[in-house]
Amino acid sequence: MTRQIEGTAVIVTGGARGIGRATVERLARAGASVAVGDLDPDLAAEFTAGLGPRVMAAHLDVTDPASWRAFLESVAELGPWDVLVNNAGIMPLGSVLKEDDALTRAIFEVNVHGPINGIKAVAPAMVDRGQGHIVNVASAVGRVPVPDAATYSASKFAVVGFSEALRMELAPSGVDVSLILPAVVQTELSDGVPAAKGMKPVTAEDVAEAIESVIREPRPEVWVPNWAQALTKITQAMPRSVQDFVDRATNASQLLAGVDPAARAAYEERVRRNVR
Repeated sequence: MTRQIEGTAVIVTGGARGIGRATVERLARAGASVAVGDLDPDLAAEFTAGLGPRVMAAHLDVTDPASWRAFLESVAELGPWDVLVNNAGIMPLGSVLKEDDALTRAIFEVNVHGPINGIKAVAPAMVDRGQGHIVNVASAVGRVPVPDAATYSASKFAVVGFSEALRMELAPSGVDVSLILPAVVQTELSDGVPAAKGMKPVTAEDVAEAIESVIREPRPEVWVPNWAQALTKITQAMPRSVQDFVDRATNASQLLAGVDPAARAAYEERVRRNVR
């Protein structure tokens, strides 16, 4: 059954930039009420100002349950919540052997505990009403690991497993759970990352379109681009030697070895600035 976006109340985390911003703008144009949570609420407020009174931005640190409570209080007038889009995430790159311990913990705090905290804060009311939708933005590397992003990949594998278990847990309550798995997206997170062989670059708008689509018609898992899901499942069912051949043909495992450090410098510095 296709659902309407108009009149739906949605929370989008990490909504000031990239995929989050594109999603907020797309859902607002479709008539949804949208609460934008971000560590930089001023940046979020700049672009939401022109989206109408049913779009609000507020500070949110997804790693902190108390911040979730404060955020929900500040945007309560837009609720009750029909959809939670857990989009906030960080993607520092480099060898795990050189990764600072605090950064390792931060990746899991934001990418794994962030969605869990949000679900614990928002989903109980959905269960009480017998309806709702959790949309977790993971990554293709939550299914296909890539060197030089081992901790990031592990965090997205965790989101995939958590989402699949949660979907079974909440289904009897009428709450849907969907996974969005994008390939490399042209946002600040992927600055300096070369495009994969034979793959058209994925934009934030492409992912936002997929999020809108899955809200309208809930599905357990959506890849961006969609054809990557079938290719991945077919490849992973083959012998390891065939998988290695495909990897060499696409150069997937070496994708991050060609990262341009200078192009990523601003993003990497900003991520580390917020590490405690």
